[in-house]
Amino acid sequence: MPRKKLTDDEILLEIYRRVYAVSEPPADFDKLVAEAETNEFGQKVINYLDYECDDQIMKDICENTLDEFKVKGWKRKQFFNTFWLGCSPKSKNRLP
Repeated sequence: MPRKKLTDDEILLEIYRRVYAVSEPPADFDKLVAEAETNEFGQKVINYLDYECDDQIMKDICENTLDEFKVKGWKRKQFFNTFWLGCSPKSKNRLP
């Protein structure tokens, strides 16, 4: 049975879910959003800098998720930019 085609927002949320699941400490991204306080502008406030994940792991998750949902061309770059500039966890670089 073919997969349901997801919207761009749904794909981005899936990337966040997968990254937060392997971050330190691990977190349920849906629960973070559901329990987040709302600021005076009506925006959810998530303390994403309380979480940390290795750069390469986050990059691999983005790549694999975009491959899984067959995202091609310039849209891949758009997803990467949105992910890294959005509420991604704090980056933790690998030691050589």
